[in-house]
Order: sequence, then C-alpha cells, then structure tokens
Amino acid sequence: MNYTGVREVEVVVIGAGQAGLAAAFHLRRVGRIPDRDFVVLDHSPRPGGAWQFRWPTLTYDKVHGMHALPGMELTGADPQRPSSEVIGAYFDSYEQTFGLRVHRPVSVTAVREGGGGPAWAGPIERTGSGGRAEPAGALGRGRLLVETSEGDYATRALINATGTWDRPFWPRFPGQETFGGRQLHSSRYPGPEEFRDARVVVVGGGTSAVQQLMEIAPVAAATTWVTRRPPVFREGPFGEAQGRAAVALVEERVRQGLPPRSVVSVTGLPMTEAIRQARESGVLERLPLFDRVTATGVVWGDGRIVEADVILYATGFRAAIDHLAPLRLREPGGGIRMDGTRTLRDARVHLVGYGPSASTIGANRAGRAAVGDIRRLLTDDPQPAGEQAELAGSLVS
Repeated sequence: MNYTGVREVEVVVIGAGQAGLAAAFHLRRVGRIPDRDFVVLDHSPRPGGAWQFRWPTLTYDKVHGMHALPGMELTGADPQRPSSEVIGAYFDSYEQTFGLRVHRPVSVTAVREGGGGPAWAGPIERTGSGGRAEPAGALGRGRLLVETSEGDYATRALINATGTWDRPFWPRFPGQETFGGRQLHSSRYPGPEEFRDARVVVVGGGTSAVQQLMEIAPVAAATTWVTRRPPVFREGPFGEAQGRAAVALVEERVRQGLPPRSVVSVTGLPMTEAIRQARESGVLERLPLFDRVTATGVVWGDGRIVEADVILYATGFRAAIDHLAPLRLREPGGGIRMDGTRTLRDARVHLVGYGPSASTIGANRAGRAAVGDIRRLLTDDPQPAGEQAELAGSLVS
C-alpha cells in the first residue's frame, strides 16, 4: 500500500465540540503547536459543536447544564438569544483566542492501524508552520492512520471527541412504515409552529422530550407523551455527591464493555417552575410505550388507540464512533472498555465526551486527563503518582 502524501502529527483530535476544544486547549497548554504537533478535525460546517444544530426556540436561558470551556468564561450572553447562536459565537471566539486552527468541514472516514510494517511504502509529509507540507522520510511502527476528506494523517495518538449528534437513535415498532403522517427525530425539531393544530405523539423521557413537548402543547390540537420508563423528576439542587453517583453508574457500564447510558439519563429531570406548571396542567401526563404504529396513530396492547398526525421521537443518540471500527475496540457487549479516557484495547486511543464524560463539565475534565495521559505516552516519562491519581479523579469531581 502506498502512503504518499500522508501528513505526520503527534495527536489528531476528531471533533470540535466541548470535549474536543478542551483537549485542544490542554494540548496547547503543554506546548504542542496546532497544525504542527496536533490537528483538530471537525465534521460540522461552523463552530459550536452540536449546539449549532439546536432548535431556534431553545434560548440560552433554557439551556440545561452548560459549563464554560477551560481558560475562558462565557460572559454577557443575552438569555433570550437562541442557544445555537450564543454558544456558537462563544466556541468561535474560543478557537480564535487560543489559535486552535480547527479544520472544517472535514469528515473522518476511518481510523486504522498504520504502522504495522518496518517502514511506510512512501514519503510522509509533516505539516509545518502555516500548514505547509514538509518531507519527513519514512515512518516506522506504532502509528495510526486517520483517513479523512482532506487527506490522511499518521498520528501517534488519537483523541476522539465526536459526541453523538450524528447518530440519532430511532426506535423500531411494528407497523411504523404504514404511518400516514409525519415521523421525525428531535434532532430535526424545527420549533413549535410546524405542529400547529396537529395531533402529536412525543416519544422519550429526556430533557429534549420535555422541552419540546411543552413548546408544542399550546399550539397543537392534542399531545400525548409516551416513555419507556416512568419519568423521574428531581427536586432540589443537584450537588457534587449526586453527580459522582450518577457518573459512577455510567462508568460501571463502560467497565463491563456495555454501550454507555448518558449521565443525564441517570440524574433525572430537574423540577423547574415551568415543568411544575406543565405537570399540573396535564401536559406531562405520561403513558407507557405503545405496542405498534398504524396508518393513523399508535396502539397499545390493552386496546388503547391514539390518533396522530405527527410522531416525534425524542429518543436520544448513540456514540458516533463507526470510523473507529477498523481498530476493533468494541467488546462483545457492544461497548468500549476504558481506563479513564483511554481505551483498554489500544492505549493510543482516547474517547472524550463518551460515557462518564458525556456532560459539559465532564468533557472539560476528560480533555485534560486525556492530554496528560498522551503526554506521558509521547515522552515515555511516567507521571508522578500523586498527579496521576489527581487526573484520574478529575473525571468525577
């Protein structure tokens, strides 16, 4: 195989959402230079991570749990401005302030073993200052090959921060293909006006389901809320102890090699005044999951029928990691076992914003921990025991 034109870097960061930018920040902090020592690749068309795709009526004051990126606070934001605009502008400013030089839009198609032979079959290019390609000679063992839409990279380590937005989960029900109305996922929710005077079934028990249902209800002809499990509404503040317990539940699944649940899924829904009013008015009266879909609605096994014009699936997402398939990281249970952010099957590969770090504050800490671990990998300089323990503990603190 000929690898002519492959560019060599120490670290490739895939994704420029919260976790990817946090990792890039810490790479800069330890002296690595963008476009020379590391590169950040982002599939999205502009800064903002998944936030740039949020529905237009999700204003910044409605955002649940946004934590500032390391080294730069988000200040002076208009609470009535769409969150996609506020956070998109913040991420853009962050990238510019720290000179992260994010490459976009770039699609990563595969990551595979790249250094299995005694030398590469062709010359390797090292990206120099200003993005110029400089010859670097043949490369030996131990590299990963990252195949992308802008060319290929040979890297000593990989930080995968691709999140979940590109993998919306669609549940399957008997008869789903016969439905005569509209079916859409919450990731493509356009705002409440498109549901005016419609009979809408909302499926899902998370924050997006509740927020979108409460927006739709005032304009729809009728709404029905359906969840697999009874929703849990959380009263009072959510402190550090509760956060650690929630993260521990997700970590346990990852240790078992199972696909992770989101941290939010084990914390419950915060009881806000808006949610309290929606419950009192009957908008959040929940029904168990239906058994099948018909041409005109949904049906339960006990004979209950709800006619519908729209079924909105607010059913969450799965980790967008198909490009890592050539590395065979998955366990028989379908997940990836990890030690902190490092995958157990390949010490060069780190997942941030995955499993226990899939929250804005968790993503920040995961980015820092991944860079600390990779720095030791690249320098073969063992971390002092105290700092190693502090980095490991930072994921849940």
